[in-house]
Amino acid sequence: MTTILPAGANALLATLAAEEIAANRATLEAAGIATAQTHYSYVGLAAPDKRRLIAGEELPRLVRSFLIDMTTGISHDVVVDPAARSVISSRELDPHVDGAVPVVLREFGFVEEVVHQDERWIAAMAKRGLTDLSQLRVNPLSAGVLADDERGRRIQRCFTFVQRTPDDLGWAHPVDGVTVMVDVVTGEVLDVIDHVDLPVPQEDGNYHLPSWRGPDRTGLKPIEISQPEGPSFSIDEHGVLDWAGWRLQVGFDQREGLVLHDVSIADGGEQRSVLYRASIAEMVVPYGDPSPQRWFQNFFDGGEYLFGGFANSLELGCDCVGDITYLDAVVAGNDGAPRVVRQAICIHEEDAGILWKHSDNWNGSSETRRNRRLVVSFFMTVGNYDYGFYWYFGLDGTIEFEVKATGIVFTSAHPGKGYPFATEVAPGLGAPNHQHLFSARLDVAVDGLANAVDELEAVAVPRGPQNPHGTGFTQSVTRLRTESEAQRIASNLTGRTWFVGSTEVQNRLGEPVGWMLYPEGKPLLLADSESDIHKRATFTTKHLWVTPYQPDELYPAGDFVNLHPGGAGLPQWVSADRSVDGTDIVLWHTFGLTHFPRVEDWPIMPVDTCGFVLKPHGFFGRNPSLDIPASDAHCAAPDHHDHHAGH
Repeated sequence: MTTILPAGANALLATLAAEEIAANRATLEAAGIATAQTHYSYVGLAAPDKRRLIAGEELPRLVRSFLIDMTTGISHDVVVDPAARSVISSRELDPHVDGAVPVVLREFGFVEEVVHQDERWIAAMAKRGLTDLSQLRVNPLSAGVLADDERGRRIQRCFTFVQRTPDDLGWAHPVDGVTVMVDVVTGEVLDVIDHVDLPVPQEDGNYHLPSWRGPDRTGLKPIEISQPEGPSFSIDEHGVLDWAGWRLQVGFDQREGLVLHDVSIADGGEQRSVLYRASIAEMVVPYGDPSPQRWFQNFFDGGEYLFGGFANSLELGCDCVGDITYLDAVVAGNDGAPRVVRQAICIHEEDAGILWKHSDNWNGSSETRRNRRLVVSFFMTVGNYDYGFYWYFGLDGTIEFEVKATGIVFTSAHPGKGYPFATEVAPGLGAPNHQHLFSARLDVAVDGLANAVDELEAVAVPRGPQNPHGTGFTQSVTRLRTESEAQRIASNLTGRTWFVGSTEVQNRLGEPVGWMLYPEGKPLLLADSESDIHKRATFTTKHLWVTPYQPDELYPAGDFVNLHPGGAGLPQWVSADRSVDGTDIVLWHTFGLTHFPRVEDWPIMPVDTCGFVLKPHGFFGRNPSLDIPASDAHCAAPDHHDHHAGH
């Protein structure tokens, strides 16, 4: 069964309604800020001050737009009240200081038109025997930090790939060694750098064509997932989702994609708050091949490309299976008009294995409960990679977030055996080492806004009067009181976790109520501390940052990541070293994948995953899932057997 709630039917808190987007454009045009030459790089709701909302103030829905005139490069950061048709603020960006607005769709096709007319690039291609320009795809890449003579320009660095036919996978045939610099405002090719002449890999990778990949595997029988009585959740016209005690509001933003608001869970007759707002606020893909043609290759899929705007329209039976409820999402096109992404958000339940189980040797009882979880997800495609963002909510109070990374690995020509910075995935075809690093912004509200973070670690206790046989171990608890103290790196050897607790509410045992953040503890940014990417993606150098809530602190690498020299966002904010003890706080959690590609990742990569887990820790008075009924009568029946000693 499929249920589709159209965008116009659910006034999601973080999704702009079509009429608001239209009113925003009309207001900007009436004010003379937007013209026919203006491209809308980003349109989304300006963050309201939650403290004023909680206090009961009625605040207008304000829309924030990033605008660029592609004939001049002049850009603006504008806030509009669409209902009042008034401009609240407007600021022209200084590209030397602010960076640039995110990439607009026009740039993708435009660079190929420009590059195809450049004699230097044509000569570089001809030197490699490539003279049919119709087969040459020019791939624009965010330029990162610009040289002094490039500052103030809007530049894309470009690679070339061969696509022999319209059906061909161009990623299989990189023309490595040639980098083209294009000013996308003036339409100039600033430079063509022919670093090295490497053979173009010849083997195709057309996994999408049955004629190339071969016959399908046989013997796989159908799996049917059904809920004859329908799903266990409900969702109202405002996007408020209720399921098994969980309540949250589902939103969507052009920059962050899925945004969850006002997450709470039932405890008896009370709905208790957990998170005020949760999103993936940034992601960066730094590449680890330092060769002259690709040392700069780093992509901020949030701040440079706006991954919410690249959301897929999901299909039943392919992307989601079972009894599915879809939500449409509304984003703004580059012309400022509303664009509906059909079936962008998938909501469903899925079986999640055993919830709890015990067969008792003394009283003869045998009880099993199956777990299920609520899934809220969307998928996006940014260039060669595809990412699924999945929020899971469990019956025991667990919140999990998972990224499913798939798609096509970025390719290069492989220099030969023993090259340490890339994997040869097909004859002569390389896939450079790289990372996928994400930042989750968790605006916590554990039983209110007075929260603090403790770091917990396993500690071996030395032999002594308290531990005469050397078998004792315990747990250390360290309060992170300031922003400088709350910049932390995970340690799997000590089981380091972070407890987010209330400083005002205690449980029935007299301890602070809270939730535990369990990190995966995978590698952080592997670039040198003096590198450009280190300066631009400083948030990836720590697994945890904690800041006091400020409504304008939303993105860990700053508002304008594109062409920014670095230092914005978290490193700038935490320099004030503000208190984070017993106040309204935000957790920023870095997690991700370090990808040394495998041969099996070509020509399309099986899903790889990363994420984190939040679990209640002293939040409830006992296991909150004791009231979950058995899934079948025999699961609750006693199993009599011989009694044996426990362990």
